[in-house]
Order: sequence, then C-alpha cells, then structure tokens
Amino acid sequence: MFETQVIIIGAGAAGLMCALSAAARGRRVLVLDHANKAGKKILMSGGGRCNFTNLYCEPANFLSQNAHFCKSALARYTQWDFIALVAKHGVPYHEKKLGQLFCDNKASDILALLLDECEQGGVDIRLDTSVQEIARLDPGGYQLQTSLGPVRGESLVIATGGLSIPTLGATGFGYQVARQFGHQLLPTRAGLVPFTITDPQLKEFCSALSGTAVEDCRISCNGQSFVENLLFTHRGLSGPAILQISSYWQPGDSLSIDLLPHLDLAQWLAEQRQARPNSELKTLLGELFTKKMATLLADSWFQSRPLKQYTPDELKAIAARLHDWQLVPAGTEGYRTAEVTLGGVDTREVSSKTLESLKSPGLYFIGEVLDVTGHLGGFNFQWAWASGYAAAQYV
Repeated sequence: MFETQVIIIGAGAAGLMCALSAAARGRRVLVLDHANKAGKKILMSGGGRCNFTNLYCEPANFLSQNAHFCKSALARYTQWDFIALVAKHGVPYHEKKLGQLFCDNKASDILALLLDECEQGGVDIRLDTSVQEIARLDPGGYQLQTSLGPVRGESLVIATGGLSIPTLGATGFGYQVARQFGHQLLPTRAGLVPFTITDPQLKEFCSALSGTAVEDCRISCNGQSFVENLLFTHRGLSGPAILQISSYWQPGDSLSIDLLPHLDLAQWLAEQRQARPNSELKTLLGELFTKKMATLLADSWFQSRPLKQYTPDELKAIAARLHDWQLVPAGTEGYRTAEVTLGGVDTREVSSKTLESLKSPGLYFIGEVLDVTGHLGGFNFQWAWASGYAAAQYV
C-alpha cells in the first residue's frame, strides 16, 4: 500500500501548480499521470513558446455558467504572482500583443520551472500510471487502484484537463470521477477552435485564400465581438479572432465579419472615386488586402471595374458588405484542434474558495475539468495556476 497525504491525478499545468504549492506547505504529494511525459500541453502551447499568462487577466475573460466562481481563485493567485515565479527562475519572456506573455526561448522553460519547484518540495511524480478504481474511505480519504498498486491519500485532486487535443492523451477520466461522486456535468464542446465551411462557393473562396491572414478583423456573434487576426484555411476559417468567437458560437449561428473595422470604407471609396476615378476596384482593394484577396473579392463579390462606373450607392453597398460579411460555418474542427473544452464539472457543486467538492469531502477539482474557460491569450494557463494554487492551500 502506497500512502501519502495528497494525490493529484494529472501532471499538466493545474496539477503541477497544485503539487508544488501543496508541497510548499509541507504536504506529502503524489502526482499520477497516464502519459509518458508531464505537461505535454504546456510544451505545444503558443506555437512551442507557451503563452503562460496575460497582463490584463480578469474574471471578464472567462466563460462559465456560474460567472462569479472564478473570481476568488484569480484574486488570490494573480498573473503577477506567476510572473514573479517566472522571474525567480530567470526565464526570459516578452509581451507579444494584448498583454500576452510568451517565453523568449521554449515552452519547456515553463515546464522545467514547475518540475524544479516540485522537486524542491519533494513531490513524487509517477508517469505511465493508470488509475482503474477510486473509492472513498470511511471516515475520510480515498483509495485508488492503480498500475502502481493500491494508493491511499487524505485528499484527492482531479487535474485531468478536458477533451481537447486527444493526441496528447486527453480523456474524459475527470468527468467520470465527477459523476461517480454525484456531480452534475454541463454539456462539453470544443472551444477556441477553427471553423469548417462546406458551402461549395464559400469553401472554394477560403481554399483559394488558404494561408492568407487579414489583420485586426472584428468578428461578432451572439453579442460578443473580438478584434484580432483572421486566417483563411483550406477547410474554412481560423486565426485568433475566429478561435475567440468560436467559444460563443452555436451550430446554425451566423458570424458577422468586419474586414476593415478601423476604416470608414464608404467614405474612403467616395474619396478615391473623386481622386482616382479610373482606378479599378481591385487595384484599390489591393491597398487594403493582399493582391490575391483583393482580386478575389473584387471579381467574385463586386465584378471589378473602374470606380467612376459605380454609383455612390453601389460603393456604399460594397463598403457595407466588407464591413458586415455574414456567413454561417458548417461546424468546428472539434476536439482534434481545439485549445480548450467548454463546459465540464458544474461549479455550483464546488467551493469557489477551496475548489473542494460540495458532494464528497476531500475531493478537489482544478483547471480545465471545471466549467471555467478562458479567452485565448494566456487566460487558461492563468486559471490553471490560480485554481491549482487555491486548492493547494486546503488539500
């Protein structure tokens, strides 16, 4: 029988943060993970540079059916606390844009500092370890049947993440544990994920522009808007603006895309008509978009001709279409490429202060397994750090 004080299932961002923080309180901690490597999602995040937090992190950057739940943990372990930990380990970093902080070198710098802190605290991390069964003990604690043999602990922390990117080992194990101990699960779906297009004409348009980015588009859906880059792919639409809005989109919803939110296009076209009446529409749009995109837009949407041949109302209509391109995606690329999972363990059944189950004492849920999902830009990592730290004060 392997006995310890704290058992954490999941050696990702939240699990490692909880482990090192609990160990710093003098707790004996065992971390179990079925993967062959800790922190796989950390290593591939941010294009391999790990967008580890955001300077402007606040509760408004998170989606949950219980909007107030995340406030307590985020207030107790802020972005500045994690930045201080990064500085302590001498990891060089930079702000990319919109408060997003990335490693100068590699994401492995973040994983290394977490593992280093765990090692200093005497945390026992066991990889390639499966958990077959969990039972609650009387009067307290939990016993697990694992590939290591039986394991017993006073507190059990579920830090297994969500369903996104199954190739990295994501499973629904955390949700199974939640159900076993009487928790409600809110419907899960892929978040921060590209859209697919199946409409033949639209798909042809996107495929022709595959790899083309449009800077600072405004994308709106269901009362939410984001201004960020858009990327055309051979399957549909991607890029930060698309990933952001995907968390608010439901099947059948229409997207409104403003390709030029920082320009009064109707006025600009009117001025160009005065100044350059013989210039072709595609030539002028080539000053605002890539030449390829300008040609495609002008020819397939507006039948390009010299500006003097358009009436003022026609130019207004062109501007209106480029400021409000309406389209209905066929769907998303799903968990295969999703950065996060929306939904999960209902936070109304978990203490916002301790992250402890209100159904089963000594059981804790942290990170992505909970119904808390951040925007793109380092917010999901900050939730992992904050929820892991908060639970560690009580396990």
